[in-house]
Parts: sequence; C-alpha cells; structure tokens
Amino acid sequence: MKLFLTSQISNIDKYTIEHEPISSVDLMERAANEIFKKIVELFSTNKKFIIVAGNGNNGGDGLVVARLLFNAGYSVRVFILNVSGKFSNDCQTNIERFKSLSNIDFSIIKNADSISFKNGCCSGTRHGGLNPPSHSCKVEANYKEIAGQSRNDEQNSSLTYIQTVNKNDEIIIDAIFGSGLTRKVEGFVSEIINKINDSGCKIISIDIPSGLFGENNSENNFQNIIKANYTLTLQFPKISFFFAENNKFVGTWHVLPIGLNKDIINSELTNYFYVDNDFIKNIIHKRDKFSHKGIYGHALLIAGSKGKMGAAILSSLACLRTGVGLLTTHVPKCGYEIIQTAVPEVMASVDENENFVTNNNDLKKYDAIGIGPGIGTENATKDLLKQIFVSCNKPIVIDADGLNIISQYAEFLNLLPKNSILTPHPKEFDRLAGNSDNSYHRHLKAKQFAQKYNVYIVLKGANSQIICPDGDCYFNSTGNPGMATAGSGDVLTGIILSLLAQGYSSLHASLLGVYIHGLSGDIVAEEKSQESLIASDLVENLGKAFKKLTFCL
Repeated sequence: MKLFLTSQISNIDKYTIEHEPISSVDLMERAANEIFKKIVELFSTNKKFIIVAGNGNNGGDGLVVARLLFNAGYSVRVFILNVSGKFSNDCQTNIERFKSLSNIDFSIIKNADSISFKNGCCSGTRHGGLNPPSHSCKVEANYKEIAGQSRNDEQNSSLTYIQTVNKNDEIIIDAIFGSGLTRKVEGFVSEIINKINDSGCKIISIDIPSGLFGENNSENNFQNIIKANYTLTLQFPKISFFFAENNKFVGTWHVLPIGLNKDIINSELTNYFYVDNDFIKNIIHKRDKFSHKGIYGHALLIAGSKGKMGAAILSSLACLRTGVGLLTTHVPKCGYEIIQTAVPEVMASVDENENFVTNNNDLKKYDAIGIGPGIGTENATKDLLKQIFVSCNKPIVIDADGLNIISQYAEFLNLLPKNSILTPHPKEFDRLAGNSDNSYHRHLKAKQFAQKYNVYIVLKGANSQIICPDGDCYFNSTGNPGMATAGSGDVLTGIILSLLAQGYSSLHASLLGVYIHGLSGDIVAEEKSQESLIASDLVENLGKAFKKLTFCL
C-alpha cells in the first residue's frame, strides 16, 4: 500500500471529487458510512456515544456518524465546537440535517466551561432534542446561535437536566480536527481535549487523533492531543502512526477504504509504503519442481563466541528454515561441537581461535554473507570484519556485534559493500549515527545514512522500517510486542541471509524477511501468548508462516 503525506491525501480527495465525479458532502457521507460500519462491528448497541465535533470537515464526518448511529438506535449526544466562528460548508450542511431530526441531543460549545466530563459527568449547553436523557449533572440549556442562524422559537427558553457518564458504557468519538491540522492546538479546544482524555471513557478518533500532525510531531505540544483507544483512519494510515512517541495517541488503528480515485493513487509519487500480504505475495519466489539445493544458494554465516553460541544456533536454524540450499556457519573452536550437535544440517567452518572468530579465507564460493550474531567485539574480530568489507563485492547482512564494531570504528562505514543490509534496533542505530530526540528524528537520520553509504537499513521495532538508498521507506505490518525478546534479532538475520543467498534483491530480502519474521511471531502469540514467546518459537513457526503466506499465491 502506498502511504502519502497529508498534503497529498488532500489532493487525492480533491481529484476524486472532481473526476468521479462526487460532491464533497457525498464523499463525506461515504466515509462516515465506513466509520459507522466499523463502530457497529466493534461495539454493541448498549453503548452510548458522545460525539465531539469541530467546525471543519472532520467535524462534518463526526456529525454524519452521529446521525447514522442515532438512526440505528444508539444513544447519541453531540457537542459541536465553534472553534473559529465559521463552519466549513459540509459541516454546516450536516448541522442543518441535524435540525431535521427529532429527539437528538446536540450543543454548540464556544468555551471550555460549557462542557465537562469530570468525575463521570458530561454536560453542555443544549440546543436540540425534546426528551432529556436521564443523566446526573445539572446543565442550563441556553439556546444560542447555531452556525450563525438563530432559533427564535427557543432562543429565550431554558431547560435543566442531568447527564451521567459511565466510563464503561460511554464512548467519546473525537471529530475535532483532521489530518490537515498544521498548528499546535491552543485555547479552549486544548482544554476540551484534556477533559476528554481525563474522562476515563474509551475514545475513538476519526481519521487521526485531534491535535496530532500527519508526519512530524517533534515540535508539537503532546499535552494537547487526543489519546485515542481506536483510530479509524480513512483510506491510508498516516505516517505519524508509525512512530513510537505517537502510539499513546493513536491506539489501535484501522484503515477504512472510502473509494478514493485509483488513477490518482497509482500515479501520485511517494517515498512511503506499507508492507502487507498483498504486497509480499507479489515478490515471493515459487519453487520449481525440478530444482535442487544448488539453485537456492550457499550462505555463509559468521556468528558466535564463547558464551554466545546460542546466537549462532538461532540464526543458523532460521536461515535453514527460510529455504537456503546450503549453509556454512563459521564459529570459534569452542563452538564446533555445539553447532554440529544443535544444527546437524549446517556445514561448520572452524576458526583457529578458541573463543572468538578471527579469520575466514575464502568468501568467493558463497552467494551471501551474514555476520554479527554473538561474535563479540574483540580486536581480532574487528580486523576480520574489516577484511571482509574490503574483499567482499556482494551485499552483506550485518547485525548485533557487527554493528557495534562499526559504531566503534566509523571508518568502516566507507568500506561497506554496496546494498548491504544493516539490521539495528534503535539503540544500535543511535550508536551508528548519533542519538536522536525521538523516533521520527531517528527515521530521518536513517534515511540520510542509507543514502550516504548506499545501504539498506532495517530499523527494528513495531512496524519495522526498511529504509533504502534511494530514500524510499517501507513500514512492516506484522509482528507484536512479544517479539521483544533475546535472540529475536538473530533469527531475523538468518532469515534475511537465507533470502539474499536464494537470489532475492537486498530490498526484497529485507521486506520479505521482516514480514515473515513478524508473521511467525504473530502465529506464536496467537497460539501461546506474547508473554511466553521466545526466539526459538519464531524459528519453529517459520513453516506455518510460509504456509500461511503461500496459501494465497
């Protein structure tokens, strides 16, 4: 799936309206219907919904959702925030449609004192509805102007009623600001956002949590952003969803297709992509009936040292389980019997040193090389790494201590073979490129690093990033927090090495490797749990992951 900047999404919306053709208010109706269907799927009819809508098109989306929920029999209360005194045309249209409904409760809010969710209470200045709900706090209903139009028959009336918010039954739908927001939230809306966050209710954000920017939030005010439990995002996930510091705002997100024009989506250029099953099944190689082990490559893995042979075992097993034809694992003398016993399918290459690797003379016969898991950072190992970088003319997969050595000797960066694949976790990358203030800054540094040294960066974590020398970035869709466990990275190294040896490009080896690694983790988490997941589980479930993936081919 292509991902776009919010400015591009706005252009795609506009193109769809002009070329489908469809009116903007009808496109809003279409989007809101998708949101409504997802809400009905997620929540039972005994839930009560409080919709807090802004005065722009995101607010218009919220008002349509509120109308659909109301017509479906849900309990609905709507607060419309008069942020600027001017409503967008589509938002105004949906306010007018509200007027035609009977018994729907809505209020226009012009200041933060007009609304409260504190201590389980929700109150506001009431502008509609005939039958006050049975609630718990006192509200004075003063009928004022609605979007510049007065309701003369009610203007001087007043009504007192009580509304109780049960945080277990009430759900707040945030439709205040959409992805077009470019300024930090201030003023009375920021106070309302904080009241919503403090309400204790579950929160659903439409398209993007209000206050969050679509890309860079480095200078944003994190105190004034909605903390959603669910984000129902339209057509595309927003790029900011993929950065760790924003997770507490986005919560669990779902992408809802709203039928934006395919021609403009296909033609619009972007450097961002989301790796899903449909993408991966187009790059995976099918095996030929008459193939043999020589066709699937010979990989060399340099791994292990005294006390760290587990890393060599996990990486070797993963490499084999991913389908490599032949695997040679180079280990120190102390690891010979261990690797031969634990992984009999491996051909062992034994170093002259007892406790760590120091040399490997013949690299030409291998189709791909991986180095790093458990090798330590001894000076002689450092010299071996340099020797390999200088003499090797093919991409190398580098992980763990291989990365740690490079971070100690910056001159090694200029020796890296073209299109090599580096697989750091965030701290390892910081040691390579310098500390970052947040994950977005780290992402930008990784893009610069990949372009400067002509390498691929697999920046591990939730939605691991595959960052390319040409500036493209792919976010992975598989994996779970249970994979944050010792040895998980060693498994990934073996997987990517295997794919590289089988003839996949550096890009496709990285994409498929990360995807299948995460898919295996998801299978383990579903069958056992995230908490009990260990790295050897990932290896043992690679077969199920491949079977699940290739079933759709």
